[in-house]
Amino acid sequence: MSTDITPNPEKPPEQWVTGQEPMTGPQISYLQTLCREAGEEFDSTLTKAEASKKIEELQSRTGRGKDS
Repeated sequence: MSTDITPNPEKPPEQWVTGQEPMTGPQISYLQTLCREAGEEFDSTLTKAEASKKIEELQSRTGRGKDS
């Protein structure tokens, strides 16, 4: 009996079903912190998908995140 389980690949934010919804509370909070650290203006109009991309960008610029 095989129990091989293939994990679902992570979808890019632009393919998220809820990607066009407003940012979540945790996204807002974390993005505000990252913007402050990067010396960048916080944009409160971003969607969930846009916020996710911006978080990834700022994580790499500030040295935060899973790759730090």
